[in-house]
Amino acid sequence: MDKYADIRPYNDDEVVPALARLLGDDQFIDVIAKYNLPAWLSAWPVVARPLVRMKLKNKWGNFCSIEQVQNEVAYYLQILINKTTSKVTYSGLESLDSHTSYLFISNHRDIVLDPALVNWGLHQQHMRTVRIAIGDNLLQVPYITELMRLNKSFIVKRSAKAPKEMLKALTQLSAYIFDSLSEGNSIWIAQKEGRAKDGIDQTDPALLKMLQLNGRKLKVDFSEYIKQLKIVPVAISYQYEPCAVAKAKELYHKQQFGQYVKAQGEDIASIVDGFSSDKGHVHVAFGAPITCDVENPDELAQVIDKQILELYHLHSTNHLAAGDDTKVSAEDRADFMSKLETVPDELKQFVVSMYAEPLRRKGI
Repeated sequence: MDKYADIRPYNDDEVVPALARLLGDDQFIDVIAKYNLPAWLSAWPVVARPLVRMKLKNKWGNFCSIEQVQNEVAYYLQILINKTTSKVTYSGLESLDSHTSYLFISNHRDIVLDPALVNWGLHQQHMRTVRIAIGDNLLQVPYITELMRLNKSFIVKRSAKAPKEMLKALTQLSAYIFDSLSEGNSIWIAQKEGRAKDGIDQTDPALLKMLQLNGRKLKVDFSEYIKQLKIVPVAISYQYEPCAVAKAKELYHKQQFGQYVKAQGEDIASIVDGFSSDKGHVHVAFGAPITCDVENPDELAQVIDKQILELYHLHSTNHLAAGDDTKVSAEDRADFMSKLETVPDELKQFVVSMYAEPLRRKGI
């Protein structure tokens, strides 16, 4: 019996049926038409849909493995990087063993790009790409579920609310992560639920408690179990924060009204915005595997946070937002100020603080 069938990514033998479901999904086909056909043509589904289906069948007709899907994703990710970044740089990858599986715990600034760029770095180093943790709140649309599970994503059941249901889901997740690592598959997971919208990257000890659930079952003490997981902190920094205005809007509403309720489809819109917006220079820094003795989740969270903060690459935007323009070019300053002018007045302070926070936390 497949005990992870409801959360794991698809296997090779599930690729062909999953692609067939995608080709049969009018909603998915319409999205592809919207972004790939002229507006006048995509507005006529009776014509656009057959054209899109025919093109996708030609591209995907011989796909029968996850590796083929990954290569296709890599092709489009290269296009996205060329169009929406000035450059993407990496550090620390050279210190990792290509034959070892790691649990990458990273800060979280963009829903899809964070793990995608981690994978891009691994792919460039000829290392196996990761299995990606993704919350079930993002899987409200069938074609999104298909795409994510085809792209090595596994499901975190955030919608579970009853205590017994939550414990069951978290125990299954903990075991799945351990078994994946044991089988040679690296894992990517964000340091906390949801993106950091205020520029503060902090690991949630609850995440680390979840990891230990399987350790308890195996009767391994916390410190020893954590060493077995080979946790590598990762710091991702964007010169221009993806979805900065949307994040600021959420913070503003929470400040003014005490809460923020997402609109239907807002997460999908954030994914699209993250893909299409200008990100400038992006740096992904891989840390060192955690091998020190840690007694509990709170202590481990501090170790992870320390590495992420030290690894975080400061961009011109971080310096400008914090009032330090001594090492910033006139071009970068003009570009940042131009972007800031487009931000609604009531959101400007949140956007500026978002950029300034990493520099403040470093104490520079």
